[in-house]
Amino acid sequence: MAHTQSAKKRIRQTIARTAINRSVMSRVRTLRKKVAEAVTGQDKEAAVTAYNVFASAIDKAAKKGIVPANRAANYKSKAAKAVATIA
Repeated sequence: MAHTQSAKKRIRQTIARTAINRSVMSRVRTLRKKVAEAVTGQDKEAAVTAYNVFASAIDKAAKKGIVPANRAANYKSKAAKAVATIA
């Protein structure tokens, strides 16, 4: 257990930051699934819309440091490639 005031504060900060990061990542995963569902449903318009929302969310997460920049680029690339396969 933390004894110093600064250590207790760091624990509080970590708990708060973890909650925020968890919610952001949950949203990113949900949006990623929506893109995949639209692609499997062969709905081009819905897929493009879902991709745009997903790309925005993953870029914001990367900007905040929640997701590494290269991983964000990888997710976006794979999603864009999947959307492009729809006729």
